[in-house]
Amino acid sequence: MQVVLFQPDIAGNLGASLRSCACFDVPLSVIEPCGFPLTAKALRRTAMDYGAPETLTRHTDWETFQAKPRAGRLVLFTTKGATALPEFKFRSDDTLLFGRESAGVPEDVHDSVDSRVIIPIAHGSRSFNLSVSVGIALFEALRQTGQLPKPPA
Repeated sequence: MQVVLFQPDIAGNLGASLRSCACFDVPLSVIEPCGFPLTAKALRRTAMDYGAPETLTRHTDWETFQAKPRAGRLVLFTTKGATALPEFKFRSDDTLLFGRESAGVPEDVHDSVDSRVIIPIAHGSRSFNLSVSVGIALFEALRQTGQLPKPPA
């Protein structure tokens, strides 16, 4: 299992997502360009001591990301999803993809994923914050696949 953020706009969301992924022991990748300078100093500030900047995999663009070999399915979380999160059946090698805060992902990205998932929210709401969506989706995916970390004894 891994998490990928597509061109995030807000450094704090990347930092919070990096922290969530570190706590769940799941790798995080970013598809650039980002809406902020992606420096080691900025990552240290936003992620605090969770997830060192060197643990983040960076892809210069969508094409570079797509060219890398990947096991499993590419699962896009979107407000235009076809399957509600509680009904989606995750696999242990899924890659969870999240779009930009301001615009999601372009149609060519939508068209190239294996599955689309929506996190149910109250009628009249637009969407969760990106890092909140990552936490919700990642927890459910790990729960379903039996990969949640074991609590300390």
